[in-house]
Amino acid sequence: MTFKGKFTTLETNRLILRQWQQTDLQPFAELNADPEVMKYFPKTLSRQESDNVVARFKAMIGANQGWGLWAVEMKATGEFVGSVGLAQQPDRFDFSPCTEIGWRINKKFWGQGIAKEAAQASLAYAFNVLHLPEVVSFTSTHNTPSEKLMQRLGMQKHTIFLHPALPADHALAEHVLYKIFHNNFIDSPL
Repeated sequence: MTFKGKFTTLETNRLILRQWQQTDLQPFAELNADPEVMKYFPKTLSRQESDNVVARFKAMIGANQGWGLWAVEMKATGEFVGSVGLAQQPDRFDFSPCTEIGWRINKKFWGQGIAKEAAQASLAYAFNVLHLPEVVSFTSTHNTPSEKLMQRLGMQKHTIFLHPALPADHALAEHVLYKIFHNNFIDSPL
């Protein structure tokens, strides 16, 4: 882990998780406009909606003194990969307050262990630096790839719930909640 100014930058063997930059806007907008990437989200995002997400993520990192949902780039090439990191959820869910780990990766990088590598670094930061007692993750019950990643990270299935931002009869409303506790986290070298 390295620090650049007040922003935390995490580094793994292949990745850099960092604060958002202007050059990330276009590739993130392309990722958010891809129906395959956004399959388990309510909809794809317009460029303006995507830019608004980046603005929120960037502000979150600033407000949290350096951590949040980071931009992820390939260390060797500088290529933008997506977003992985932590988000506080103070009151949105029945299981709030909590800190969530999430990811959204360009499909070009799927199946390469990139999301796991970045998520593992985020969990290490959550437990070893922030000293959080637990971290949660959730997704639509249809999103088996993300659920499998949660399991590979050592997270345990906790419950199924209806996402409060979606109508109860929406196809993606039913979500699965996973948790990992600090004392169950195995920090693997990256």
